[in-house]
Formats: sequence, C-alpha cells, structure tokens
Amino acid sequence: MDLFSNLFYGLPLYYLLYLIWKIIDRKKHQNCYILDYECHKPTDDRMLSTRFSGEIIWRNKHLGLNEYKFLLKSVVSSGIGEKTYAPRMVFYGREASPTYEDGILEMEEFFHDSIGNLFKRNKISPGEIDVLVVNISMLACMPSMAARIINYYKLREDIKVYNITGMGCSASLISINIIESIFKNEKNKVALMVTSESLSPNWYSGNDRSMILSNCLFRSGGCAVLLTNKMALKNKAMFKLKQLVRTHHGAKDEAYDSCVQREDAQGNIGFHLDKTLPKAATHALVDNLKQIAPLILPVRELLRFSITLFVRKMNWRSTKRGPKPVINFKTGVDHICLHTGGKAVIDGVGANLNLSEYDLEPARMTLHRFGNTSASSLWYVLGYMEAKKRLKKGDKMLMISFGAGFKCNSCLWEVLRDLGDGNVWKDCIDNYPPNTLVNPFLEKFGWLHDHEDPDTFSFPDDYVIS
Repeated sequence: MDLFSNLFYGLPLYYLLYLIWKIIDRKKHQNCYILDYECHKPTDDRMLSTRFSGEIIWRNKHLGLNEYKFLLKSVVSSGIGEKTYAPRMVFYGREASPTYEDGILEMEEFFHDSIGNLFKRNKISPGEIDVLVVNISMLACMPSMAARIINYYKLREDIKVYNITGMGCSASLISINIIESIFKNEKNKVALMVTSESLSPNWYSGNDRSMILSNCLFRSGGCAVLLTNKMALKNKAMFKLKQLVRTHHGAKDEAYDSCVQREDAQGNIGFHLDKTLPKAATHALVDNLKQIAPLILPVRELLRFSITLFVRKMNWRSTKRGPKPVINFKTGVDHICLHTGGKAVIDGVGANLNLSEYDLEPARMTLHRFGNTSASSLWYVLGYMEAKKRLKKGDKMLMISFGAGFKCNSCLWEVLRDLGDGNVWKDCIDNYPPNTLVNPFLEKFGWLHDHEDPDTFSFPDDYVIS
C-alpha cells in the first residue's frame, strides 16, 4: 500500500471530502480585495498658486540670489501645477515656526473628510472595521494618529491596529502587505488603510539646496482605502491583489543616505534629497522588478528576454551588440500606476521600462494637479486612470512606489469590474491632459535670471507679487 493510501486508510469518505473543502475554503478567504478608496481634496483656500508660492519664497530671509534662482528653476522644471495644496500654517505665514497642533489639524482635516465619505458611500458602519492600518511617516503623536481615528469614529475595542511611521512614500504598499498577511490567517475581515503625510512640521525654512527641493515637490493630500477578504463582498470589489513584492536597500549606505529627514547647519529640520537618489531608486527598482517579473509576466516574454540577454552576452566583444534588452512589462500588465516622486523619477522609470507617454500620463498629470502627496500619491494616479475610464474588467495594473530607506515596493492588481467614477478628479478631468504643462512661475519671476550679482541683490521695497 503506498504512502497516500496508508495516510488515509480507514478514514470515512465524508471526512476526506471535508478536509478538501476546508483547504479550498481557506484558500478562497485568503484573497485581498479593494472595496473602495477615497482621495482627499483639500479646500480651495489651501490651494498653492504661483503668486502665493512666490510670497512664501520671498518670506524666507535665509535665501540669497543663488537660492532664489535655484528654487525658480526647480519649480519651473518640477512638473508641479498651480492647483496643488499646502498646509494651513503656510497661509498664516507661520511655516518657519509650526506648532504641534498644525500637524494634527492637517491630518484631522483629511481623515474627517475622506474616511467619513468612504463609510457613507459604501454604507459601512465604523463598527464593521476589523483592521486599521495608518501610515503617516513624519508625524509622531501621543496618542497615535490611529488612536485618534478610533476615538473619532468609535471603532470596536477588539480592532487590530497598526500605526506606521518613517516608511516614506512607499508606505501604502507596506500597509497593504500587512493587511494581506492578516487576511491569509483570518476569514471575513474588513480593513481600513489610511495613508497620508503631515507637511506642517516638516516645511523647510533654511537655505540648504538639498532640503529646499522638498518644498517644491511635496504637497498635502491623503487617501482612505477599504479592503476585505469577505466572499460575500467579492462582487462589490474593485480590485483583487495578485502579487506584492517589497525590496529594501537600507543596508547600502548610499541608498540609506539618499533620502533622509535631518537638521541643517542652522538647526532647521527638513528632508534631505541627495544627488545619489536617482541611482538608489534605479537599483531598487531593478532588484524589485527582477522578483516580480517572473510572477506576473507570460513565459514567452521571460524566454524572449533571457534569450536576447544571452545572445548579447555571447557577443560581448562585438562592436554591434545593439541596445541593452528591455523586458516588456506590457505583455503581462495593462496599466502602470507609478508613484509621483518627481519629474526625474517618472522619466527614469519610463526610460527603464520603455513606457510610452500614454503609460506615464497618469503619473505626470497627478504630479501637475496634486503634487507629490507621499504615500498617498499612488491612489491619485489610480483615480486619474479611473476617471479617464481606462480600467476595464480583467485588466492588470502594476503599482510601483519608492520610499526612504531606500526601498521599492510593487504589486499587481486585477480589475474586477469596469470603472469610471470621477472621484477626486471629477471636476477637472476634462481639462487633462492640458496642451502644455509649462509652469507660469517663470513668467512672473523670470526677472531673477537677469540679476547676476548676489552681493547687490535684494527685492525692491515696493515690489508686490501679483
């Protein structure tokens, strides 16, 4: 009698069938679905226009001519538009001396709006939430932001709570990974993921160029996401998680130091973006894609790439080796949802993956309209795809995000139904993409380029920004 027969000999048939059913049932309940998501759109009085951007720069007395020119060039070339949002304390003129309450207020404004709308639209009561994961990297408060959400919405006493800090722009997919792990072990759960960044205590008011740059890129925003593994809710779901891969290069000093919160020489706290950042991002991306590619691409594309790479290596002495082979992710992926880290990041990923302007459009337009909203950026990009009615049932969407550490995380989602809700883009989607993304900053402040002597530079006493 073979091993299988020995193992099950004497067991009633109904018990064998029960074991098989349990295995299948457990597998079904391990899936992770997105029910809905809600991106935050701050009020219009927090909109950061070209004119007001100039006023903020003007108020910084630590800046000289060279720093003004650097900021002008950075803003003009950043891909940021005129309708992004900033914290309230910037409009009160207190960006150089933010208070603890400024950071709390910025976050409360977001989650009172977005989480409330998400519950209302899906007719889910706060008491139905089994898991809460909150990621806000640069704001540590006591009680935690997760506890504040629990208190405000009166969530259950037995809720599983995870409050994540310090994970940077890639924190959304880390939060998804936590929820996915819980779903693999517990059935019939509903999770709420809250992702944002508090800019109020982190607005840089010094003159270090590597830290000034963050003020040009980062903007206010946030997103709340409802996820579940309940089979009863499967038909209502928007997306199903297929794969998720995380890559961390924190052991490499160059990568670790490329993106760090620190104090400058004068003691001003800010976010340092090192010149090694593009290189660190590229290495992390390559290593991450090496892991996820075999999981999401068809065998024929993997074979094509392997053969092409092998032939090129065999001809390493030849002067006609041709261009370096690029794996075609579009053979297994219909859409790329890319983090809006900045124009250079979008261009770099596009070049490395050989993506078209159509593929990069959602990330570029999100950067222009909302800026870099840290870990929540991915969801604004997703919202653009949905508002443009690109997402059809059966499509596969690859999310790619980068974060301090340095890390690159990616995941593949399957679209479960045709999507076309306007969401946070509904009042402006018809204006995108615009004919041009030129920032009017240069038109208003281009006169700075004509001034060459830093020692004699000063704003005129009667100069009015308008």
